[in-house]
Amino acid sequence: MASTPPPQHEFEIPPMPHLPTPSGSRHRGSFGSSFSFGPQPLVDSYLEANSSTYSNNHSIALDPNRSILHASPLRSSPRRTRKPKDSINRPHPLANDTTGIFQHSDDDADDEEEYEWGMVDRMRLWRHDALMQHLYETAAFWGDKIVSWTNDPNDAFWLAQTYFMQHQYSRAERLLTRPFPTLAPKHPSTPPLNLTNGDVSTAVAKGKGKERDTLPLAIPIPRLPLDPAGMFEGTQDPHEIISRLVDMSVACRYLAAQCQVRQGNWSDATEMLGEANPFRDLEQDRAAVPDIDGGIKIEASMCHLRGLLMLKLNRGDQAKNCFMEALALDVKCYDAFEQLVSGEMMTPEEEWEFVQGLAYASQTPQDAAFIQLIYTTRLRKYKHAEEHALTRQRLVEEYGLGDNPDVLFSFADALYANFRWSDCFVITTRILGLVAIHNATTPLHIACMYHLKHLHSKLFILAHEMVDREPENPISWYAVGVWYLSSGKWAQARQYFSKTSLMDPRFGPAWIAFAHTFAMEGEHDHAVTAYSTCARMFTGSHLPLMFVGMEQITLSNHEQADEALNASYSMCDGDPLLMNERGVMAYNRGDYMEAANLFQRALDLAEVTQSSQQSWTTTFVNLGTCHRKLKQYEQAKEAYQKVLILDPRHSLALGFLGLVHHLTNDLDHAIVKYHEALSVDPTNGYVLELLNMALESAANYGLHEYRPIIGPEQFKIQAARINAATRGVPKGSLSAPPESMNVE
Repeated sequence: MASTPPPQHEFEIPPMPHLPTPSGSRHRGSFGSSFSFGPQPLVDSYLEANSSTYSNNHSIALDPNRSILHASPLRSSPRRTRKPKDSINRPHPLANDTTGIFQHSDDDADDEEEYEWGMVDRMRLWRHDALMQHLYETAAFWGDKIVSWTNDPNDAFWLAQTYFMQHQYSRAERLLTRPFPTLAPKHPSTPPLNLTNGDVSTAVAKGKGKERDTLPLAIPIPRLPLDPAGMFEGTQDPHEIISRLVDMSVACRYLAAQCQVRQGNWSDATEMLGEANPFRDLEQDRAAVPDIDGGIKIEASMCHLRGLLMLKLNRGDQAKNCFMEALALDVKCYDAFEQLVSGEMMTPEEEWEFVQGLAYASQTPQDAAFIQLIYTTRLRKYKHAEEHALTRQRLVEEYGLGDNPDVLFSFADALYANFRWSDCFVITTRILGLVAIHNATTPLHIACMYHLKHLHSKLFILAHEMVDREPENPISWYAVGVWYLSSGKWAQARQYFSKTSLMDPRFGPAWIAFAHTFAMEGEHDHAVTAYSTCARMFTGSHLPLMFVGMEQITLSNHEQADEALNASYSMCDGDPLLMNERGVMAYNRGDYMEAANLFQRALDLAEVTQSSQQSWTTTFVNLGTCHRKLKQYEQAKEAYQKVLILDPRHSLALGFLGLVHHLTNDLDHAIVKYHEALSVDPTNGYVLELLNMALESAANYGLHEYRPIIGPEQFKIQAARINAATRGVPKGSLSAPPESMNVE
């Protein structure tokens, strides 16, 4: 006899609560999107466990592998394979444009039985689960991909809802936490329940003339102001009913904690959630178990919220563990991913290994490849250049996301990391033209405008427009600070960077820029303190420690500089700029061979990443100087000539090339190069002194019979003076010459 098919789950979408996105959940620019100094020149100088239990043969304990959206289907795909359909254009129960956004359709159950779900349908489920769990960045992230594929008005509506939600937090918290009576469900398909004093004492289910045994149960009724009938729709199983009641109790607690967070009650919210995951000791491989209805696990959402609370309480290591646990439990929890990546809580290599090792195949077998690819695009670009390029190519060719802002941002991020400011600016302009505001891209866009001096006037206009349009967005005030910085107004820039960090204490670029103002103003001790604060806050970034090393070099604190640079190198060994700084330190120790090797490695890394060579002229100059110190004059000439190919009017390279000719008795070429250097920088008196020396020697001995008319020690003193004219050059320009350099 054929078995009776289970009842179809009719479901309707509950009204979306109107909550604004907190500033702490915004996309943030990473340290890599803040403007930075170029190659440093050489210098001499959840909740507690449920206390109410019951004994029976059916487990109705809270299942962490369940989402809280009871409007979601309990299966993510049909039971049998049917003829494939176009999942992108097919109407979906969660976004049905014939019945309205919040209306229930009588055809939904039939559609669910007949319809083959595709990737877009599953992502709509993720989007709705994220909305119900207040993971607005997750909802926006997956909703954005849906709109890119469908251009469906309903999908655009849900994405817009994510962006513009509002809520009254105190009223919501009071409603969630106060006790109130719960009436028995009145839905015709639901069996009657005897609800007394908030407990379920009996449950009888009748169907097809059969009566089930009565179950003695005792469990608290959740305090949630929803129509009780909605929670039991589609089921007559009392065990499933009680399980849903427990789930809703958890959801109530989770929502209450969310409200407390938004009111700034960090300790109360932590007490509501608990400081540790209560499901951690469950005897199952939680990370390998997908959510039973295909949505986002409530456990993962609670871990994410717990991580946010740890950040508020200045417990960074615990926050990092909470976010990692949330993502390991459910790879679809993008908010946790965003906190880990934008907050740079892991080193680049730790970040890569963790993200590549997540349980994509076991949690989302149909969409594993796509999720892994789209997450990979957000990782830092110091290493794995080929993998990043292949990832972007696959997303464009296989998934049709060539114009998706997140894919374009990955490309722009790679360009910026390689100092290709102009190319990066073109891509960021395209992104902002598509979406107007993209909080991951905007800091990158601003930084490019800082580096490209001809865009400073446009940066002024952009900053004013952003402040007028979004004064509550910290990035708007960051733009103001960057404009003041580009104008050399350090105090005003510091004021606005401080305002930005107060509005969003986890906005990394503002902290770095705040420290830059001290460095550029010559307040190197204050700069070291500010960079050290950044290093303590953003423990996965190597940049603050690198900048500490650069400042210590300027202060001639070589031991402290070595310590900072080595610590930075232990976190990231693929940054060519860091290689340059380590080369500077090797030079200062007198280890010219090691310095030359480090400078050459920096240039090799820049070439692998297709970095703009124009940005590395200082490193070429440094390399040439090391070769000259080692009396490897031909290699020194090659390095200086490379600089002149990139910048024919590089006065320092011209002067140094003339000096090499001078040292090799090629006096005529030396005089020519000295003249060229003076034509670029006529006030450089030290080049002029060397020119006079060369002319005097030529007059006395002839160009081709040159002999030094002064002793070697005197010549070293005179030659060293060529460097003094470059002292005091402001930092921050990659084309700036070395501050000083001994020459022999």
